[in-house]
Amino acid sequence: MSSLPFHDLHFQALTPQSLEDLMRIEESVYAKPWTRGNFLDAMKNNNWCQLLMNEGELTGYFVAMMGFQEVHLLNLTVAPSYQKRGLGLHMLQCLGMMSQTVNAEWIWLEVRVSNARALEVYEKFGFRKVGERKNYYPLTTNKREDAIIMSYRL
Repeated sequence: MSSLPFHDLHFQALTPQSLEDLMRIEESVYAKPWTRGNFLDAMKNNNWCQLLMNEGELTGYFVAMMGFQEVHLLNLTVAPSYQKRGLGLHMLQCLGMMSQTVNAEWIWLEVRVSNARALEVYEKFGFRKVGERKNYYPLTTNKREDAIIMSYRL
């Protein structure tokens, strides 16, 4: 963490009160963003919903679901003004440490085939492409996009 140019970088759990700031970022980053209901369901289902804060400002977040000996990363987002500064990798490190505390052996995720920036971050962290899901993500009313399935062995 010392290589990151931040002074007060820390994680805190997502709460209904902090959802407004998160939704502003989610809607600014994605053409098809998660809904408020998606995040509320994630909290209700006891998924890991972690906010990455710096000096009181939300810089990014991730949502992950625990399974038997594995964790599934559902959403990892860095605020536009904080992108390309190592925060995605920092959140993946935190997710890896959290996953080890529940004895997970793998972290899994899906990512849009067109999301080159995310693919680069995941591969840099050590994720490997293991398959594809055809027509997984919605694009427009009549079009869908494939997902790349990636895994990381803890």
